[in-house]
Amino acid sequence: MSTTLLQSELPGLDLRHRGKVRDVFDLPRELTGTAEDCLLMVATDRLSAFDVVLPDPIPGKGEMLCQISNFWFAKTAHLMPNHLTGIDVASVLPQGVDAALYAKRAVVTKKLKPVPVEAIARGYLIGSGWKDYQKTGAVSGINLPEGLRQAEKLPEPIFTPSTKAAVGDHDENIDFDAMVKAVGAELAEKVRDATLRIYTFAAEYAAERGILLADTKFEFGTDADGRLYLMDEVLTPDSSRYWPADEYSVGTSPPSYDKQFVRDYLETLDWNKTAPGPGLPAEVIARTRAKYAEALQKLAGISVD
Repeated sequence: MSTTLLQSELPGLDLRHRGKVRDVFDLPRELTGTAEDCLLMVATDRLSAFDVVLPDPIPGKGEMLCQISNFWFAKTAHLMPNHLTGIDVASVLPQGVDAALYAKRAVVTKKLKPVPVEAIARGYLIGSGWKDYQKTGAVSGINLPEGLRQAEKLPEPIFTPSTKAAVGDHDENIDFDAMVKAVGAELAEKVRDATLRIYTFAAEYAAERGILLADTKFEFGTDADGRLYLMDEVLTPDSSRYWPADEYSVGTSPPSYDKQFVRDYLETLDWNKTAPGPGLPAEVIARTRAKYAEALQKLAGISVD
């Protein structure tokens, strides 16, 4: 059975960060038995839309996201090392905490220094990229052919970094030169190369299962020696735009395996897209959960009740 968790409470562990979806705790070395600092990363069932965390959870969503991430981390390990340690989650939980609540939604990870840029790969012209293209004919400083239509496949995947916004703020697309200024040329090139390499691999894999990977966002971090790792979440419906191939059509925005039902519902409300967010009807919650479950099953072969 799926569990539901809106916010994790782990007495005795220091809360490092509570994001839109993930709660991150510091783990002392004596608890993990390792010589390096580690984190406990928990995927809750919180849902954000238009950069606002909504009051209603999507039951089991965090478990599904974590399982998709773990699947892709394993699948892409030959392309880029990742932050997973393999340490059993139950072994680091405080006494009295229900381990079943965290078993499928939490991981013990390396403690890395985040690269302060969102690494985005785009294979199709959609979302903010489509808006930028309509205005300038370019996305993140990359000039594209004239006459492209919404959702059209690009001649080749492009790397379009963005700023990392705080909770409640909006990310902004930047060009590669701005990223170089922010993190240095060597690291920027490593991130760009890894992003496009992983995207291309994942897009081909998904396409074989009837799913188009339109675009995706990666997070990277470095260890004390400067080695680059893939971290946070990877290729989930929250960080990626997945389309059913049999419903894809150029010129429109195809349906996606994510919180589209939530966004569509919110657009019907008289809501100014600032906190606090409105509650969600049971039907919208159920349909959204079903989309996450379908993505998990089609991509990773994992079924949920």
